[in-house]
Amino acid sequence: MAIIIKPLVTEKMTGITDKKNNRFGFIVAPDANKFEIKKEIQKVYNVHVVDVNTMKYAGKRQSRWTKAGLVKGQKPAYKKAVVTLKEDETIDFYSNI
Repeated sequence: MAIIIKPLVTEKMTGITDKKNNRFGFIVAPDANKFEIKKEIQKVYNVHVVDVNTMKYAGKRQSRWTKAGLVKGQKPAYKKAVVTLKEDETIDFYSNI
């Protein structure tokens, strides 16, 4: 099972990355722990990870009115990891575009 689902490239994470050049965000598997995340990122991106901070987000209930009536649903729950790399190391997400 893949631990890293996708890199997190949002305005908020870009702001964090601009302040500290060695921090990056990822959406990870909900059952992954910090040690597994660290090991996987070091293996995939060939960098040295200093610190891993994780956050769990609960799925939010959503509803909207449409022509067919009220449509209810729920956004999925996910886990986010903010990874701090060793000084002078970086990850280029756009290198293969």
